[in-house]
Amino acid sequence: MADLQRAAELLRAWDKILILSHRSPDGDTLGCASALSRALIALGKSVQFRCADEIPQKFSYMFAGISFGDFEPEKIVTVDVADKALLGALEPLGDRVDLAIDHHAIHRPFAKEIWVEANAAAACQLITRLISALGAAITPAIADCLYTGISTDTGCFKYPNATAETYRIAADLIERGARAADINRVMFDTKSRAVIELMKRVYSDMEFFHNDRCAVLCLTNALIAETGVREDELDGTAAIVRQVEGVQFGLTIRERGENEYKISLRAAEPANAAEVCQKFGGGGHKGAAGCTIYAPLEEVKAQIVAACGEALNAL
Repeated sequence: MADLQRAAELLRAWDKILILSHRSPDGDTLGCASALSRALIALGKSVQFRCADEIPQKFSYMFAGISFGDFEPEKIVTVDVADKALLGALEPLGDRVDLAIDHHAIHRPFAKEIWVEANAAAACQLITRLISALGAAITPAIADCLYTGISTDTGCFKYPNATAETYRIAADLIERGARAADINRVMFDTKSRAVIELMKRVYSDMEFFHNDRCAVLCLTNALIAETGVREDELDGTAAIVRQVEGVQFGLTIRERGENEYKISLRAAEPANAAEVCQKFGGGGHKGAAGCTIYAPLEEVKAQIVAACGEALNAL
C-alpha cells in the first residue's frame, strides 16, 4: 500500500503518463485528473487523459488550455476509481495501471501501487496534498479543479463526509484563487428549463416505502427524451430524494438500456448506502453509493427497495 510520499516519488520518476477517470465522470474524478495533469505538465512531464464517457459541458473549464501529448504511455494512473470495472470501455487498461489514487473504503485493488485514504471526503483532497509534495505550484486554474472535486463530492459541504480538514483545504484553495462562489453556483444552483420540467414530473411520481423511510424516483429513457434533459444535467436528481423529511434511503433508478438500470442511493445517518449497493456488486460511501441491476424496472425496484428495507430493519 502506497502513501503520499510513495506516490510523489513514483510520479517524479515517471514520464509519458496516462491519467484515467471513471466512467460517468463527476467533479471529483475530473477535478483530480485535470489538476494532476496541469501539475505534471508544469513539471515537464508528458501527459494524456482518457475517460470512457464524454466530459459534461459544465466541467469543461477544468480542461481549458491543457496541452495533452500524443505518445505511447509508459505509466498509467487512475484517480477516484474504486474498481477497474468503473473504467467502462477502458477496463482492459485496468490490468496495466501502475498507480491508483482513491478515497473509497471499498476499493478493489487492481493497480501495481495503491494509495487509498478512505477518510478523505474527496479524492481531490489527496491530489491537493500530492501536488504540493511534488513541488508544483497550485495555480488558480488548478485550485478551481481541486475545489470543484471537493465541493461536488461533499454536496457543497452539506454531507457528513466534510471534515474540518476538508474545510481547511477548501479555504486554502480559495486563497490560491479558486472561484468558489462561481463554481458552487454552476454546480448546484444553475438549472435548465428541461431540468425544471423533469423535476415537476419527478416530484409528482415519487414513491415511498417502509413507513416513508425509503423514497424512490425512476428516470426512464422515455421521460428523459420527453423533457429533453441532457445526461450531464441528471447529477442533482439523486440528492432530491433524500431531501424529504424522514427519508433515510433516497433511491434514483436510471434506465441505461434494455433491462439495465443504474441505481444511485443516498442515505441519511445512521443508514449505510454502500452496504446496500454492495449486495448488487456496487459500492461507494456510507452516504452515497451506486450499483447496476439487470432486470425489468418493476423487478429492479422491488429488489433494491427490499434491500433497503432489510437495512432499515437492522438499524
